[in-house]
Amino acid sequence: MIQAESLKKAVVISFFLLSFKEGAAADLVRGHSIAVRWCSECHVVAPGQGHGSDAVPTFAEIKASDRLDEAQLTAFLSAPEHSRMPNLSLTRSEISDLVAYIRAQRKDGQNSGD
Repeated sequence: MIQAESLKKAVVISFFLLSFKEGAAADLVRGHSIAVRWCSECHVVAPGQGHGSDAVPTFAEIKASDRLDEAQLTAFLSAPEHSRMPNLSLTRSEISDLVAYIRAQRKDGQNSGD
């Protein structure tokens, strides 16, 4: 059972990586890693995530918001202090990767390639 699930994930990730240019895929992979490490305590950042706060939007909801385009997300994450979030002190590259990952989310809560 565990091997079948691991194989399925590997196939999905492989397909996902092949469907994007090499640089874009790397950005999304790094963005996912940053999201899991820094954001998943409060936000649901990926399909199947078992926890997150009901008080904050999921990444899919953030992506679907009319108020938050790429530039606005970048500006928000670049601000030294966030009103409701800890100061993450992300580099420009990390912010770019995280924004790319958020923008890859679909309305149904899945991320592109799933």
